[in-house]
Amino acid sequence: MTKLPFDPIDEAARQWALRWDGVEQMHAVTSLMRVQQLVLGRLDELLKPHGLTFARYEALVLLTFSRAGALPLGKMGRRLQVHPTSVTSIIDRLESAGLVVRRRHPDDKRAVLAEITDAGRSAVEAATADLVGAEFGLGVLPDDELRTLSGMLKPVRKAAGDF
Repeated sequence: MTKLPFDPIDEAARQWALRWDGVEQMHAVTSLMRVQQLVLGRLDELLKPHGLTFARYEALVLLTFSRAGALPLGKMGRRLQVHPTSVTSIIDRLESAGLVVRRRHPDDKRAVLAEITDAGRSAVEAATADLVGAEFGLGVLPDDELRTLSGMLKPVRKAAGDF
């Protein structure tokens, strides 16, 4: 990818301001979306040698955090904040890689559990070491700025009903 000699988001904001209001919000959201693309691309690059995407990694981490190493697919969708079909797709991929298995819920025969395997636990540990080593792609920011960024985004998430 060729680097531009100027910031395209700044230029878009300049052009936007000539036509419409809301330039600060447009600049912020465009910057946020671009950073999301860049960081996700970097994380997926780090996870690829482990046979994972960030979405699959998050599912494995969620299972690792659960007491029994297993959760109903519906609960996983709510906690990961993704559509049920996305959870099914994620678990399909993880299962085909031998990182999770599906089991019937012992108390609710209608529910299906995803359970992390020993291979899944090993994959989480190795992938996490790589992500931490790469500072999750955010190493250019010091810890106090990372806390500020998280704090700034929390009201937006809350207002959108994220929690």
